[in-house]
Amino acid sequence: MFGISPLGWVHTLSSLPAIPLAIYMFARYGRIVPQSLSGVVYFISMLIGSTTVFLVAHQSASYGIGTATILLLLAGYGIGRISSFGSAGKYIETICLSLTAFLLMVPTVTETLRRVPNGHPLVTDLKSPLLLGSQASLLVILIVGLTAQIIHLRRQDRFAAIASSPRSLPKKHH
Repeated sequence: MFGISPLGWVHTLSSLPAIPLAIYMFARYGRIVPQSLSGVVYFISMLIGSTTVFLVAHQSASYGIGTATILLLLAGYGIGRISSFGSAGKYIETICLSLTAFLLMVPTVTETLRRVPNGHPLVTDLKSPLLLGSQASLLVILIVGLTAQIIHLRRQDRFAAIASSPRSLPKKHH
């Protein structure tokens, strides 16, 4: 069905949970949160999906996307364990993990448009306006989303700094 091999189905079905998990975390937390249960399942799903791509890919771009996804995933989940990055670690983590979601969605949208409906796909040419427009839309979502995430993190940092700073109260004169 849809011209997908049994191994291709393993790849597809193992990476599929990452999509609703990413959407859930973006909506709930404003970013992918590695320490949450959703974050752990996202990591496992993404790791399986990005490693199995090497077994099913037919285009060299797929290997590049798979490699980039694995590196960003490991960096995003590993950065929190390195204390020397300080507050910059949360920014690096957020950027890396948002990029993994983007790298998941580009081939997902591309392959969906190239396979659905079964036998008569919406897109047959990689230069199709529908496909290029969909990919451009994903890029815009990434840019807007990352900008919003960075602004949100900066506001959190400012509020945390204000909350933790000693308040200077006016002195009472007796």
